[in-house]
Amino acid sequence: MRHKVYTREHILKAAYEVVAKDGFSNFTARNVAKKMGVSTQPIYLEFKNMQDLKNTLAETVYRDLEERIFSIEHTGDRLIDLAINYIDFSQKNPDLFMALFVDEYGGGKLMYDFSYAHFVKTIEGYKEYSDLSEEYLKALHKGIWISITGVAALMSSGIIEPKRQQIIEIVQQAIRAILSVKDE
Repeated sequence: MRHKVYTREHILKAAYEVVAKDGFSNFTARNVAKKMGVSTQPIYLEFKNMQDLKNTLAETVYRDLEERIFSIEHTGDRLIDLAINYIDFSQKNPDLFMALFVDEYGGGKLMYDFSYAHFVKTIEGYKEYSDLSEEYLKALHKGIWISITGVAALMSSGIIEPKRQQIIEIVQQAIRAILSVKDE
């Protein structure tokens, strides 16, 4: 009798479905295996441990977001567009957004690190950012990240409903505020 082979992709797909539905608080080998209808053995044959699976999942999801979601053009300003796309993602996938970017059990730091690398790529070639030190790039990223994550979380909770132009202005204000410190 032939046994079905479960690939890394099968496991990642099931892990994604678990996180998308329940967040990382229920991210266990047992729950991923249950989603696949198998024992936990295939998971541990393919991944060193659950942290390895979690890291691989976070990286896979971020690469997908980078390619399919975060690159959509709205205004012609790639930094503003990135912020809009991040907020749009939070509205279309609130549970997954919270699991990946807000939840203490989630991708948190890993997603933040991915977003910084993507941020640096996004602003390459922009004259106004070309002379910024690594310290200012990190400050600019952190300021924008805090602003848009706040907006996204408050929108997901139904607390605020800003118009697109208001979101753009919030991001622009965050950028100006951080860059103004550099000029002092």
